[in-house]
Amino acid sequence: DQINTQAIPEQRDWSDAQRGVFFRPVKQQITLRLDADLIFWFKTRIGDGYQTSINNALREYIALHAHETQP
Repeated sequence: DQINTQAIPEQRDWSDAQRGVFFRPVKQQITLRLDADLIFWFKTRIGDGYQTSINNALREYIALHAHETQP
């Protein structure tokens, strides 16, 4: 009752809503040893957010090799 919704009317039509748009995968903290030159490469080119870039690079690798069969 105390919130003024005149500037932002209540949304009643959800027909264009998209599920999962704001979904973020659960992160798991691990210890991972990487070569120093790899860390240096990502840190110097990306700066803050280099860990996310490493994560994205791993996802890209998986996507490229997803069709391969396991030994």
